[in-house]
Amino acid sequence: MLRYLWLSLAVFLVDQGVKLWLNHIWRVGHGIVLIPGLLNLRLLHNTGAAFSFLAGAGGWQRWALILVAVLVSIVLVAILRRLKTGSHWTAVAIALILGGALGNLADRIRLGYVIDYIGAHWGTLYWPYFNIADSAISIGAIMLIVDAFRRH
Repeated sequence: MLRYLWLSLAVFLVDQGVKLWLNHIWRVGHGIVLIPGLLNLRLLHNTGAAFSFLAGAGGWQRWALILVAVLVSIVLVAILRRLKTGSHWTAVAIALILGGALGNLADRIRLGYVIDYIGAHWGTLYWPYFNIADSAISIGAIMLIVDAFRRH
C-alpha cells in the first residue's frame, strides 16, 4: 500500500507551502480574523509538542521530538508497506499521519520550532493554535480509531 505515499507528500507540500507563505507575509504574532468569534489566522512559533507541551523545557525537547518523529515515520512507512491490498481506509489514515509528522519534523529540523497559524475558538474558549500538519495527524488518528471500532 506504499502507493498512498502520494497523500503523505501532498500533505507535506501543502503544509510547508502555507507555512512558507505565511512566514513571508507576516511577522510572528501577526494575523487576521477569518470568522469573528470562531476562526483566526495568526503566525506563531511552537517550540514544544502538542498544545505547546514542553515549550519551556530549555531546548532538549527539539532533539527528542525530532527523534520521536523520525522513529514514528519509519514505523508508519513499515506499517503502510505491510498493509494488505484493499486496506484503503487504514492506508489513507496512516498516510495522513505520516505527512503531518513529516511536515512538523521539517520545521523542527530547519527552524527549531513548528509554525502554527490556525486558531479556533468559540467566543472566549480558545483551542491551541495548530497547522495543516496537525490537522492531518488528527484526522488520520480519528480514522484509525473509527477503523478499530468498524472491525469489531
